[in-house]
Amino acid sequence: MGIAQARAWLAAFNRADDIIEFAVSSATVELAAQALRTDPASIAKSLAFKAGGRVLLVVAAGDRKVDNAKYKAAFGCKAVMLAPGEAGQLVGHEVGGICPFGVKPGVEVYLDVSLRAHDVVYPACGSANSAIRLDLAELETLSRAARWVDVCKAQPV
Repeated sequence: MGIAQARAWLAAFNRADDIIEFAVSSATVELAAQALRTDPASIAKSLAFKAGGRVLLVVAAGDRKVDNAKYKAAFGCKAVMLAPGEAGQLVGHEVGGICPFGVKPGVEVYLDVSLRAHDVVYPACGSANSAIRLDLAELETLSRAARWVDVCKAQPV
């Protein structure tokens, strides 16, 4: 799957041509921020979790970490991230390129409120060297997010 699936998904919204592909890796928040010449906080990282028989993606600001108590309150279970080898199989994108576009059927997408501190964010597009520039309304529409959640720790000081 990967970038081809994300591109096909975004094409349905006439946004496939907006994917930015880099000659360098953007597989981590820090690398993506360097490639885009932006603040790491504006990178929209997609975190993949197991929740019983469900697979959840939480898209959050790049400078945030998940708060286990908030996660449990929101989803009713402990936060258990997918192992790197499971991501491609269960989500449809490998670690470093996980994104909310073109995921496998049944994957639930949630947007963390930490993103609201930014007018524009940059999620990956299915590969370890891609991204797209979106405002929050576009991210919400293109990801078909189930809802906004508050599962991250407070902004770092």
